[in-house]
Amino acid sequence: MKRLPFVRSLALTLALLACAPSFAAVKKEFNICWTIYAGWMPWGTISNEKIIDKWASKYGIKINIVQLNDYIESINQYTAGQFDGCTMTNMDALTIPAAGGVDTTALITGSYSDGNDGVVLKGADKKLSDLKGLSVYLPELSVSHYLLVRGLEKAGLAERDVKVVNTSDADIVSAFSTANVRATVAWNPQLSVIKQTPQSTEVFSSSQVPGELIDMLVVNSETLHDNPALGKALTGAWFEMMAKMQAGDKQALSAMAADSGTDLAGYQAQLKTTHLFWTPADALAFITAPELAKTMQRVAQFSFDKGLLGEGAASADFIGMAFPGNATLGDTANTKLRFDDRYLKMAVAGQL
Repeated sequence: MKRLPFVRSLALTLALLACAPSFAAVKKEFNICWTIYAGWMPWGTISNEKIIDKWASKYGIKINIVQLNDYIESINQYTAGQFDGCTMTNMDALTIPAAGGVDTTALITGSYSDGNDGVVLKGADKKLSDLKGLSVYLPELSVSHYLLVRGLEKAGLAERDVKVVNTSDADIVSAFSTANVRATVAWNPQLSVIKQTPQSTEVFSSSQVPGELIDMLVVNSETLHDNPALGKALTGAWFEMMAKMQAGDKQALSAMAADSGTDLAGYQAQLKTTHLFWTPADALAFITAPELAKTMQRVAQFSFDKGLLGEGAASADFIGMAFPGNATLGDTANTKLRFDDRYLKMAVAGQL
């Protein structure tokens, strides 16, 4: 979600170097990276509370969960083969590793943004249509950009009706505090700070496009194929933590709050705008529903329109995607993004 035009091209170059030839094989130690976001905070606590160690030990492997500070850099490192798995959104999974030729599997669709991303205008009682003619500050070519386009569509406007100003997520709060910036798109925790600005209005949020901005843990498909123990351990550890959170485990929730730079009340407020799938059955129902493919078709079209599917992409169908039930989108000869329900089914059946 930062400095995307350059880092995407860098990621594609690194991916090509990393992918040929393939070195996937049976392994005993794996590295997973994550970055700070409400829906991904559980990974840090899963590591710190040794839950991942318990599940990895069950399958005779070791899993290192590493926090990185820069979201896009974490995806670049995964794409280059430095990590076996990484947290990222559905759009970024399509446009960075998959577009770079790295066959990637969405192992855990942990949540979707249900208000964690929003469009904010300065001024009281503003409406979405008031965006017309404004400069909108956001991380260009990110999910924030996608959300802006979806909002404009619903207001009967087009992207040509505004001017997008590329701003990193790290700078978005300070940018909105300046007098000349009147409109921005941000995600939490930055969004929660921006919304506290006096005389400002959130005119559109991800709660109005539910299920479209998906927070995932992805794993290299070859690595997962050769090492099913990795998929089992990660899935088991994740849903053990989901059970603790759903039960209101204050120790775990407070740890996540501290890691994200807020207090327990602040983190719980962020969770209210994060639609977490608390159980394997919930996650399974989401990825097996036909709406997921429709969402990914929309995301693919946006990505193609923005030139994010690579120089060789002639249409939004350039990259193939696979879904449960043998459903597909795009070029099946170039399938690079997969939504896998096998491990969720094991979890539902109590077979992990």
